[in-house]
Amino acid sequence: MAPKLALSLEAARAVPKVLLHDHLDGGLRPQTIVELADAVGHSLPTTDLDELVAYFRRGADARDILAYLETFGHTVPLLQTAENLHRVAREAALDLAADGVIYAEVRFAPELHVGMADSPLSLDDAIEAVTSGFATGVAEANSLSAQSGPGTIRINTIVCAMRTEKRSVEVAQACVRWLDRGSDGAGRVVAFDLAGAETGFPPTDHAEAAAIARRGLARLTVHASEAPGLELISQALEVGAERVGHGVRLIEDCELGPDGLILGPLARSVRDRQIPLELCPSCNVQIGAVPTLADHPIAVLLRAGFRATINTDNRLVSGVSASSELADVASIFDLSTSEVQQLVLNGAEASFAHHDTKQAVIAQVKAYS
Repeated sequence: MAPKLALSLEAARAVPKVLLHDHLDGGLRPQTIVELADAVGHSLPTTDLDELVAYFRRGADARDILAYLETFGHTVPLLQTAENLHRVAREAALDLAADGVIYAEVRFAPELHVGMADSPLSLDDAIEAVTSGFATGVAEANSLSAQSGPGTIRINTIVCAMRTEKRSVEVAQACVRWLDRGSDGAGRVVAFDLAGAETGFPPTDHAEAAAIARRGLARLTVHASEAPGLELISQALEVGAERVGHGVRLIEDCELGPDGLILGPLARSVRDRQIPLELCPSCNVQIGAVPTLADHPIAVLLRAGFRATINTDNRLVSGVSASSELADVASIFDLSTSEVQQLVLNGAEASFAHHDTKQAVIAQVKAYS
């Protein structure tokens, strides 16, 4: 029998981790929010840091996706200048590195940072600010790691279009323009995503944007976590998604039989094709896709051979870190050491990094014991 891993939060921080699904505007430092709000004149619910964190968590704990998304009304308005975008991207890199993340793909929607009355930015300006911020943060974090030894971090960027809006073609074109600028692991744009509220806004509404991204050789991932879950997952694959953002409702196409998991046609196709699922356990509970963390299908899917990965989604809003998610999942589902490693390896193998970078990350994960 494989040994079980009693994974404390401290022990989880020491595990080299991979994140494929993390939103920039959902992971700001509370102190940064207060400082930027003061600078731009944005009114916050409170400037007390503990109360501010509690405010964001109340949105998550409401188990309602609209309440969850409402909290972004106090992060996005702060990110309407290149300076502020650069700052939060730099800080994200430093925070992820401090948490033991060795590779991350952090996503953001440039259209949310342009076009407001007080925003002078274009889509390209926003992308440049974020990618350069990641590059700066990665360089700083790796300079620190050379002194303390926890390991290097690499970050690439995923550009999102908001599926509730009508700029997806324009955003996909911008994504392609920025594809492969800069060094791999230092902020490079690697992929296109469709984000935002999903119900009533199917991926097929943005098939043209997805086709532009694919023709331009951008990689493609698409959010599919809300109802109707199976239909959204199927449509994500229809427009060419190589990974499924969340995909937690795929379990609805499975049932537990006497000899293990019985897969429906969509679930079988996803498993047979080894399409990665960007699972975000806490967020999946907070938006109402799963009743409790103990009900989350991540362990069932992992053990059934799906390419399940573990992610944070929105670190501030969900009140999580890569380490806390890994520790909670390992403990709740009594994962073995090999299962924890496989969960992280799945993320490394499913990354959109260049081959050499991917192999280096995989080797780093495998070397940890």
